Amino acid sequence: MASKARFLQVSIIIVNYNVRDFLHHALISLQKATKGIRSEIIVVDNASDDGSTEMLRKRFPNVTLIASKQNLGFAQANNVALKRARGAFLLLINPDTVVQEDTLRAMLEFFRTTPEAGLAGCKILNPDGTFQLACRRSFPTPWVAFTKIFGLSKLFPRSNWFGKYNLTYLSPEETYEVDAVSGSFMMVRKEVFEKVGGLDEEFFMYGEDLDWCYRIQQAGWKIFYVPLTQIIHYKGESTRRSSLDEIQTFYDAMRRFVKKHFGRSPFLRIILRAGIMLTLLSSLVKSLLNPVRLALVDFILVDVSLVFAEYIWRGEVFLYPTYAYPIVYVVPATIVAASLYIAGVYTNRPMSISRSSVAVIASYVVIASLTALFKEYAFSRMIMGISGILSVFLIPGWRTMLKLFGRVKTMERKGLLSKRALIVGTDAAAIELCKKLRTKVGEGYHVLGFIDRTRRRVGEKIESVPILGSIENVGKVIREHRASDVIFSTKEVSYMSILSVISRIRRQSVNFHIVPNTLEVMIGKASVDTLDDLPLVQLSYNLEKPLHRITKRLFDLGISALLFTFVYPIIRLKSALTNEQPSPPIRSLPAVLRGNMSFVGPPKDLMALRNGHTDPVNLGKPGITGLVQLQGERPMSPDEVDQYNLYYARNQSILLDMEILIKTMLQRRKN
Repeated sequence: MASKARFLQVSIIIVNYNVRDFLHHALISLQKATKGIRSEIIVVDNASDDGSTEMLRKRFPNVTLIASKQNLGFAQANNVALKRARGAFLLLINPDTVVQEDTLRAMLEFFRTTPEAGLAGCKILNPDGTFQLACRRSFPTPWVAFTKIFGLSKLFPRSNWFGKYNLTYLSPEETYEVDAVSGSFMMVRKEVFEKVGGLDEEFFMYGEDLDWCYRIQQAGWKIFYVPLTQIIHYKGESTRRSSLDEIQTFYDAMRRFVKKHFGRSPFLRIILRAGIMLTLLSSLVKSLLNPVRLALVDFILVDVSLVFAEYIWRGEVFLYPTYAYPIVYVVPATIVAASLYIAGVYTNRPMSISRSSVAVIASYVVIASLTALFKEYAFSRMIMGISGILSVFLIPGWRTMLKLFGRVKTMERKGLLSKRALIVGTDAAAIELCKKLRTKVGEGYHVLGFIDRTRRRVGEKIESVPILGSIENVGKVIREHRASDVIFSTKEVSYMSILSVISRIRRQSVNFHIVPNTLEVMIGKASVDTLDDLPLVQLSYNLEKPLHRITKRLFDLGISALLFTFVYPIIRLKSALTNEQPSPPIRSLPAVLRGNMSFVGPPKDLMALRNGHTDPVNLGKPGITGLVQLQGERPMSPDEVDQYNLYYARNQSILLDMEILIKTMLQRRKN
């Protein structure tokens, strides 16, 4: 055992707390990076309850697991592993990271050629490919702390006087000595650890990496930033904490560091307290600003509806008495905004269509009651009624448009097929990934095509999905096809290629996702999407609920009656004069009006598409359009057809019907 320990090159230490899927992905990338390197991996689990330990025992039996029964914190948990580590070099790395295949080799080679280096960190990227500033830092001396806290480092990032905190005036592509590196990736010599000791356990979170770097420097070793290799760090994405706790913990750690190493400086204490107050105030202003902006938009839309209502009813505008204007254009809009606030639209559900609709209707009931009480302002109840109808469309309407065209990120249902995805890879794993994304209807992914490693097969199709380009020209493919998401299959594509692509096209507005070769999860910038759903039976389908059936029929009846009255006669007359048949949707209008069909529903030839599969639930009347029809001519398996139809049956709503109709119109317009 002693002989084996002597020849271990590196010990990799990971502290995990409830980030199972990120940890799984990190270990897969580390397995590739440790090939040919004598190494060990030690994971300290801080009492996770998300199945992390079970996953480790099942899938990574060669990993040394230390399962703590309580959350020890970052510093203490690392120290437990450091005492057991046997490698000549020790790597402390976060579980929410992905390394390149060359990362360990590049760092070991750097230490071999730089004997004065005691600790080093590599280049770290954010998930969107941007440079993570925290991977190289200066110690928070009074001046550095002052420039950081009061925003001077952000205001003058290129100044070597003001930009010292994150060394923003230095190139991220050059190697140089620094004060400190990020605790998410720190490689240190074993002899340095034995001389200096482990992390200071007084730091529970934040600050322990700064403190360790400072002590190593004081012991005569140097700290280096090494961009010879790079990793991705999903900083702050695995868990969401309140901004107040994070800010308080950060400044407490900075205060502890300053007190420990720079003495009891009154000036520095004042700076830190001012920093806490300023940051908290900034967070408060920011939290208030978003609701105020939303309320301002709704306020203006109510006033716009009042102006249009007056014009529609009277043919002119601004005919009220002078004394009435402050009341007419302030009180109704204020009542609507207050109602939206009470409904939680400005706090919990800013993009909720149903809540905003109900709140607007309730507001105009109150407004109508007030006009009955205050006769001097009851100039025309009809104007107020028209304004109410317009507001019911306008206020939920602008939220609907933002949702449909993907301009907002909410915790509500994702936009239908709103994510235009490219899959990087063409092997069996990438093809299987494509199939899984197709069946995950509710996630909104529309697979545009594959990206191959070379250009030889560009133009070919796999499972009816085209190969659009290669890794070399993926940026051009993204621009031409307006892709919003790029998904890497790690079975075929190396982590080095993945990080190279992300770094190269980071300025394009696109989301990156990495799928480990197990095909169970898809790790992105802000989430981990599960690809393998549990086989749960959904017992409740919206399409079977009486209220949904009634509103759907009223929607079909209202729209078809309007079209049948104003559009259908013109189209029929045109077809009679030109001897051309109207389009299928127009020919189907009478069937929708009679109730034999719906605007949105399964296709008429459903049973043929499903190859005679039995129909387990009520899928509704045949539709002019629907989720299946939106797929166009591409071949679909019976299981895919089932997934689309069952998704619609479970989630049917008037908003979803409108979304499908708009997507259909946009699709026809392109064709």
